[in-house]
Amino acid sequence: VQLQASGGGLVQAGGSLRLSCAASGRTFSRYCMGWFRQAPGKEREFVAARSRSGGSTYYADSVKGRFTISRDNARNTVYLQMNSLKPEDTAVYYCAADDTTWSCRVSPAASDFGSWGQGTLVTVSS
Repeated sequence: VQLQASGGGLVQAGGSLRLSCAASGRTFSRYCMGWFRQAPGKEREFVAARSRSGGSTYYADSVKGRFTISRDNARNTVYLQMNSLKPEDTAVYYCAADDTTWSCRVSPAASDFGSWGQGTLVTVSS
């Protein structure tokens, strides 16, 4: 599956952004979809994931209550709605996909996902 992320930008602290990730190439509904982020000088970290059917969601503790992952299987797209943004949310955000059920769980590793988008930069100013 090929992934194309978009929607990043510059926003003030407390603001909102919505990231989108369009998928093509394979049956989108077969894939667990996730979002990861990587800040300068840091390792890539898990942000959120949503199961194939969309019935289960998983979030990093740092974004719970502020971020929402959703998916539209008819549009082959996964979204990340980010509210109450903080400067520490500044990072390149990557969408990821995997066709194993193992990848959709609490705190998956980046290595659990087999397909990646190119990343979109989110900058939150204080």
